Amino acid sequence: MAAIHKISEDFYEETFTLIALHSSIEDFMLVYALNSCLKTKLKRSVNDLDLSQGGSFPIFDWRDEVNDRNYTFVSNNDVKEEVLSIGNLFQDQPTFTKYHLVPEYRDVDYFLKIEHDELDVEDNILKSVLTIPKVITAYLVDASKLKSKNNLIF
Repeated sequence: MAAIHKISEDFYEETFTLIALHSSIEDFMLVYALNSCLKTKLKRSVNDLDLSQGGSFPIFDWRDEVNDRNYTFVSNNDVKEEVLSIGNLFQDQPTFTKYHLVPEYRDVDYFLKIEHDELDVEDNILKSVLTIPKVITAYLVDASKLKSKNNLIF
C-alpha cells in the first residue's frame, strides 16, 4: 500500500503583487515600454506557460538581484485557430477559441506579477506603469481572492 502525500495550500504561501494591465499593443512592445519605465530587463522565456485545459501564454521574466524581486509578465489571452470538417454547415472554415489565464478577469490583457518581501513597493510600480502612454489602465488585483490562483504559479 503506497502512502498518499498531500500538500496543503498553507504550505505554498507566496507573497506577490499582481498588476492587471489593459493595453491594445503587442506583448513585446509593452515589455519594451515596461523595461524602459521600470528599469527592468524582462526577457522572453524559452518555454511558454501551457495550461492543461487549453491555451499557451508567453512569459517574460527577470530576477532583480539587487532588490530581491522576481518580475513576471504574462498575457491573459490566447486564441487558437481550429479547422472543423465534421459535417457542419461551414465546412473547412476556421473556428477560433479564446482562452484566459485568469478567467475571473477576462477583460484584462496582461498581468505583471512581482514577487517581493518589501512593503508598499506596489504603489510606486503601479504609478510608473500608469505613465506608459499605450497602457489604458492598470490596477492592483487581490490574488488571494482568485479562484484560478494556481495558474499564476510559474
